[in-house]
Amino acid sequence: MSQHTNLLRAAVLTVSDRSFQGTREDKAGPQLSDFLRHNGIEVTRTSVCPDEIADIARTLRTWADDSNIDVIFTTGGTGVAPRDVTPEATLSVLDVVVPGIAEAMRAASAAKTPHAMLSRAVAGIRGSVLIINLPGSPKGAVENVSAVIDALPHAVAKINGDPSDCAA
Repeated sequence: MSQHTNLLRAAVLTVSDRSFQGTREDKAGPQLSDFLRHNGIEVTRTSVCPDEIADIARTLRTWADDSNIDVIFTTGGTGVAPRDVTPEATLSVLDVVVPGIAEAMRAASAAKTPHAMLSRAVAGIRGSVLIINLPGSPKGAVENVSAVIDALPHAVAKINGDPSDCAA
């Protein structure tokens, strides 16, 4: 993985009833944060919230609207279990959906596990912040973000109005 020259600022939100209640240690959030830092992304905020649409949406809105974060990553709640509501919460706060990000993550993940097809993760933009849903497992979160990390500096530059050509 390449070190990113433009230091992006990120936030990591773990969505897990059990981690929020303290009955299970949050491993995905810290492992994802470590991976991001190792790849030149500054993690400025982290938190854990329950699998509740209102709580997830409130945190996403607050972080996107009143901070200087470039990317918010959620981890957890993207599958097909009854309490997996992160995509619905995320869609409720987005201004624009960016389907290619989730498609790229699912495609990369499908090469490793057939369970990737069960992901309902979404990605999009609220204001000038990119929001990306990741799986709840530490391994899955890191593998999925690995599939898109090299596109993040360009995405953030474009979201912030960079007029340069997209050709690389």
